Amino acid sequence: MASPQPPELSTALLRRLHRIHQQQADLQSQARRGPMQIKAVQASVDNAQAAVDAELEVLKKTRMVSDEKHMQLQSREDHVAQLQRRLNEAATNKEFALLKEQIAADQQANSVQNDEIFEILERIDTLETQLTETKAKLAEAEAEAAKRTAEIEERQQRIAIDLGRVDVQLEETESQIPAVVKADYKRLVAARGEEALAPIENESCGGCYQTLTTQVVSQIMLSRLTYCPNCNAILYLPEDRSV
Repeated sequence: MASPQPPELSTALLRRLHRIHQQQADLQSQARRGPMQIKAVQASVDNAQAAVDAELEVLKKTRMVSDEKHMQLQSREDHVAQLQRRLNEAATNKEFALLKEQIAADQQANSVQNDEIFEILERIDTLETQLTETKAKLAEAEAEAAKRTAEIEERQQRIAIDLGRVDVQLEETESQIPAVVKADYKRLVAARGEEALAPIENESCGGCYQTLTTQVVSQIMLSRLTYCPNCNAILYLPEDRSV
């Protein structure tokens, strides 16, 4: 007894199904890229903000050092003033000479401290100028990010509309698949997506490039449901190949 023939499945239908699946896969890929693109855009803002935060921290610490230096200088200047008063009240030459040495030492230390404070103030000026520039870069990054995000979100909306249209087309086209084949087709598509179907190219499977036997090619040319013996894709004739 001869084995039953595989069910017929229109080549034109398979072509259309595969084309729609490819469109759907492409749109789904674009839709998935949208959030990643927005994340990348936001990363540039985060980096610019991190640069501002880092410079603010350095500026804060530098100002604290400046304040400490000023307090030390004020304390030493007060001490010099006290020594000056004691110098005027010195009872002996020895005490006078000792106080003079202490005053000279403190004044020398104050001179060094003044130089250090001047350098720190210059450093603060430089940091403030740099911070202004970095904040400007942050503002630019935020403006660019807002613009790019709006563009991406607008494109995502268009993609969602196109994807909805393609989903409808796919549902309508799948309704034409014979019931005897539909369950297997659905299983393959669920597992492999657009790779569930493949055209034959140069007597080979267009999906895995497995060379096909003459019998397999003959079945495809007769519009019989035919699977690739290697990757199990549903095979069909390309548009440039007549039945």
